[in-house]
Amino acid sequence: MSQPGPLRLADRALELVQVPSVIGDERALADLMETWARSHFAPADVLRVSHSLVLGRRVDPRPMVALVGHLDTVPAHPSGNRPRIEDGRLFGLGASDMKGSLAVMQALVETLELPTLPVNLVLMLYEREEGPYLQSGLGPLFEAAPELKKAAFAIAMEPTDSAVQVGCVGTLHATVHFEGVAAHSARPWQGKNAIHAAGSLLSDLEQRERREVQVSGFSYFEVMSATTASGGRARNVVPEAFELNLNFRFAPGKSLRQAQDEVLAFVAGRAKVTFTDLAPSGAVCAENPWYRALVRESGRAAEAKQAWTDVARFSELGIDAVNYGPGETAQAHQRDESAPVAALSEAFDVLTRLLRGPA
Repeated sequence: MSQPGPLRLADRALELVQVPSVIGDERALADLMETWARSHFAPADVLRVSHSLVLGRRVDPRPMVALVGHLDTVPAHPSGNRPRIEDGRLFGLGASDMKGSLAVMQALVETLELPTLPVNLVLMLYEREEGPYLQSGLGPLFEAAPELKKAAFAIAMEPTDSAVQVGCVGTLHATVHFEGVAAHSARPWQGKNAIHAAGSLLSDLEQRERREVQVSGFSYFEVMSATTASGGRARNVVPEAFELNLNFRFAPGKSLRQAQDEVLAFVAGRAKVTFTDLAPSGAVCAENPWYRALVRESGRAAEAKQAWTDVARFSELGIDAVNYGPGETAQAHQRDESAPVAALSEAFDVLTRLLRGPA
């Protein structure tokens, strides 16, 4: 089979970008991928769960290597531009995160002789990655196909600027609720301003510096940020309630319980705290031979993943996993999202060499 060139890969990626798949509305893209899969896999090797898919042999004597990608995108920016290929770049919602990666996966299946590979290649394509941890479509795939838990290695093809990125930071969200007493704004002393009550905590957040944590020689940064705020019901009323969303990103090796305790210690009784979304960190699999081979084939130094990805979910199941994809991290979720066309071919070549094994 002939190797796909950059433009062929870009055209395939553009076709995927042109199929809207905003989180919660992935059906059309899942249908497209299922139809494609049924032309390249045996019927028993195509498993669909809602709008998520497992493609490949789930039972095979060879070590399983999984390529993992989500079908959904974030909502489109109101002034986002049309999908297109221009000046060596693919533009459109999902170009970097991560429909370019889906196109690479398709090209690998179409080009490689899967039964002759030294590994059992499996694709895991799933819905709802861009939402809360517990709503992701990846969890139900493991429930429907427990054989996946025996994978020797997994590659989450998130945007990584073509570098192998190891581990991932954990993330939690907490609602921090400040209580006050309503009053007329002409007589504020008759009440207690809930927004003002948040002042010391916001000041502490402003002064809190990022904390560097070294894990297996990789630097991760722990950061805590207020990301949304709401409160007040009229311009002339001292507010009796005010809420902040507090987001804490924490390094591999710190448990969810430890991360929650750190948030509670920071708030220090100044407000009520309700944890709303908890996602663990991802382990660094520095000793895995597939990881080492992928780094070698990429020709780039490995990096820490300063974001959350489903590497964390694989880690929770005891599966070694890393992040590697052709998208650009700075382009994910941008108004006019784009990705370099050349990176698609680079990812295809790197993964081809990895999956075929030593020459």
